[in-house]
Parts: sequence; C-alpha cells; structure tokens
Amino acid sequence: MTVTLLDFYADWCGPCKTQDPILEDLEEEWDSVDFEKVNVDEEQDVANEYQVRSLPTLIVENDDGIVDRFVGVTQAEDLAAALEKASA
Repeated sequence: MTVTLLDFYADWCGPCKTQDPILEDLEEEWDSVDFEKVNVDEEQDVANEYQVRSLPTLIVENDDGIVDRFVGVTQAEDLAAALEKASA
C-alpha cells in the first residue's frame, strides 16, 4: 500500500518552519512513506483540491484515500500514529 504525507506550506509561514524539522526526522524513520511538500503559493489548484485553508496542513493518505488531516504544528507522535494507521 502506498502511504503519502502531504505537507502544505508557504515560504512566509512561520509555523511551517517549525514543522519542518519534525517532518525531516519522521522522513528518516519512515522509508516506506512518500513525503511530499506542496507550496500553496505555487500550487493553488492542489491546495484547493484538498480544501486547505490554514497552514501548515498535513494530510496522510493511502490507496483508499485520506486517512488523517492535521492543521497547525503537529508533533511527531501524532503523525507517526497516523502513518501507522495508513500503513495497516
């Protein structure tokens, strides 16, 4: 099963900068997950498709669709739990 974590961010977003190191650590631990960054200023169509209204927004999805959605800075433990759920 393909699991993806979409990180919707903007260069001007302070909380997004806080989220980055958390995601970088997770990416090292989760080889089986595709981590994708989506700059909402450059990819507004994708942000609209996922109905992103606040930043950062993190979406965990698998072949069945969206498994979890987080708005605001999210801790590694919460994201890891969502990745576990999506991988099951």
